[in-house]
Amino acid sequence: MKVALFLTCVNDGLFPATGRAVVEVLESLGHEVDFPTEQTCCGQLHLNAGYQREGLHVAQQFRRVFEPYEFVVSPSASCVGTVRESYRNAARTMGDPRLEADVEELAGRVYEFSEFLTDVLHVTDVGARFPHRVAYHPTCHSLRTLGLKEGPKDLLRAVKDLELVDFKGSDQCCGFGGMFALKNAATSVAIGVDKVTSVEDAGAEVLCALDNSCLTHVGGVASHERLPLRTMHLAEILAARE
Repeated sequence: MKVALFLTCVNDGLFPATGRAVVEVLESLGHEVDFPTEQTCCGQLHLNAGYQREGLHVAQQFRRVFEPYEFVVSPSASCVGTVRESYRNAARTMGDPRLEADVEELAGRVYEFSEFLTDVLHVTDVGARFPHRVAYHPTCHSLRTLGLKEGPKDLLRAVKDLELVDFKGSDQCCGFGGMFALKNAATSVAIGVDKVTSVEDAGAEVLCALDNSCLTHVGGVASHERLPLRTMHLAEILAARE
């Protein structure tokens, strides 16, 4: 099948390896990946900050770009959550029922990467090998907005030579929260320290998640605390053939 890749701003600007990993995995499974070059930000920042009109302007651009595709896949649970929930809610708040219907229809075709593998392709073993002790952090958007629970862990369990490590407080926020980290820096860092300390105590070498924004926060805290913890997006582990 043909799949459109929505890479997102963070991945495009800071983590291009994640996008390449998504393409490698999907192509290895026999699917064609298209990258619409007209794509821009999903508008999450605008909508979260209360700029509904500006956010919906970005939402309309997203709809124009991805309307032709049956499947849209993104390596970001938070951006997928924005498309599925925030677009509809903002359109309703602004009193635009036509846009609300349009974005709701499109939202049904937008998938987070791991979700697409497990729920659409019904695949868990993608042929990866990664001989490391890995902890999985379910980000707030992946767990609470998209309801992704066992799927990402099933994908990790299927990776050859990977040991999936559980850790205390795994389902708790990492402390990032977008603008929360800016407005409440001390609290954000404290939550992050609790997270990386718990992961380190469990003996994990690598912490993975479905959002590079959260991994950036956790990785920064780990670096500041001088802890040898690596952070990797799930897609990069699934593309590994070590």
